[in-house]
Amino acid sequence: MKRLAHNTRVLVTDGGRAIVFRNAGQPGKPHLEQLRVYGHDNPPSRELGTDKPPRVNDSTGRRSTIEPTDYHQQAEDRFVQQIAADMERDLKAGEFTELVVAAPPVALGVYRKAVSAPLGKATLMEINKDLTKHAASEVASIVVKALEAD
Repeated sequence: MKRLAHNTRVLVTDGGRAIVFRNAGQPGKPHLEQLRVYGHDNPPSRELGTDKPPRVNDSTGRRSTIEPTDYHQQAEDRFVQQIAADMERDLKAGEFTELVVAAPPVALGVYRKAVSAPLGKATLMEINKDLTKHAASEVASIVVKALEAD
């Protein structure tokens, strides 16, 4: 059974905000302290890109549109990649040895692609939930339950 050890980092993120916590408590009594908060102002794609969708002619002479670029999703992906880079930097600096990540499915997928092997090894668990609007005590409770169930 895994436990939330002292000084374990807990990263709670989605595509627009992130909170990094540190467990200042002990394995039986977690107490998450907020270390960093990231915010990201990301307007919808309709405000980021004003071009009409591109059109192509296929081999039969018909015209069709191509799916337009989702600039909003690209910005969210870059945000999550930056968070992963910051976690990598903190791991190399020796600020933590274990990490728990909680993110919704799309952000978690982007995060997984962005992490290096050492950060992947340091990750105890990935929780497939958006916990960015939860209080630290609720996050601690959810993380402890998830670790105990694993």
